[in-house]
Amino acid sequence: MSQRSLGDPSITFPLRPPLTRGCPRTSTAELAYPLEVDYDYARVPAELFEQQAGPDIARWAPLLPPLHAPTLGEGGTPLLEIGGVYVKDESRNPTWSHKDRLNRVTVSAALGEGAPGVVVASSGNHGASAAAYAARAGLPAIVLASAASPPAVQSFVRAYGAKVLTVPLSARWPLLREIVDRLGYHPVSNQTVTHTGHPYGPEGYKTIAYELFVQLGRVPAAVFAPTGYAELLYGVWKGFAELRGLGVADDVPRMFSCEPATGGPNARAVTNGAPAAIVEVGPTDAYAIDCSVGGHRGVLAVRDSGGGAVLVTDGEMREAQQELARQGLWAELSSAAGLAGHRKLGLDFDGPVVCVSTSSGFKDLGVGDADVPVLEAWDDVTDLVG
Repeated sequence: MSQRSLGDPSITFPLRPPLTRGCPRTSTAELAYPLEVDYDYARVPAELFEQQAGPDIARWAPLLPPLHAPTLGEGGTPLLEIGGVYVKDESRNPTWSHKDRLNRVTVSAALGEGAPGVVVASSGNHGASAAAYAARAGLPAIVLASAASPPAVQSFVRAYGAKVLTVPLSARWPLLREIVDRLGYHPVSNQTVTHTGHPYGPEGYKTIAYELFVQLGRVPAAVFAPTGYAELLYGVWKGFAELRGLGVADDVPRMFSCEPATGGPNARAVTNGAPAAIVEVGPTDAYAIDCSVGGHRGVLAVRDSGGGAVLVTDGEMREAQQELARQGLWAELSSAAGLAGHRKLGLDFDGPVVCVSTSSGFKDLGVGDADVPVLEAWDDVTDLVG
């Protein structure tokens, strides 16, 4: 295994240590290029994709970095048919989001490097997941959260014993870098001007592609994914690209990034033919994917798969969220962006379409704040039921 630059794939580095500040040879002060993990694909067992899609991503270990951290049972999430599309329900992971796949891998990297702890800048799913996997591995965790993050989610993070520091949004990444430099904590989120994140992170997400291939018995025609920094989008695309490269599948799905219409750095970069973009963002309740900073991974996934970038409004996400709820799935507003993007685009595809739903509705803003009427008489019941 080695690390390969996405700025210039001919440039490689040893697998260790993880280069968590982007490619040192291709990145500039204005643009940082991520790295990915490369494998000796000739040594991948032919029967790897004959197994079932169950929990614990270690079942895909020949195509993952070393997994030193113990599992919490991540992966093996259900695929449900809803309204003519398939929904991959990632809320069934241990901390109720797709981030568990990433953090099994990145916390493993922290253990492999002998780090005294992990640090993450997150206001939601990523922080909760990193805290849980760090606790399971016996490592301290520091989570840098913004004041706007839901109190319930901050309580969720603290339940795992993490130290939660509430800081201004603009201070999160600079403070994270100081914690890395001064305390030696292992960073499991971004440190660079455009997003690079952890080079091992998307390796966890690509297990979604392996599961989809097993669950469908084929490659889907298209995948629509909620997109913030686009690590999920890229990881799923890479997983399918590996299946094609190994001769297991003949093609890859078209990948569609689905971002809030109030920002959309991946859509901006794709539209402008740029490697990455930084944009101004407006107000949105889809805080989990409300990103001003994009990265090169999402551009590669969309461009190389022949997909596209879709911008969706909060109203369109709410309609998709309500559609999922009517079918028994309580999804976070951000999680409904994939289905909202598919409904908005309105394209027909020659084959199954998958919309990834990333997280539980528990993580939304305002959950638990509504006043609930107290029923005192039968007339109250009939008034309510109709």
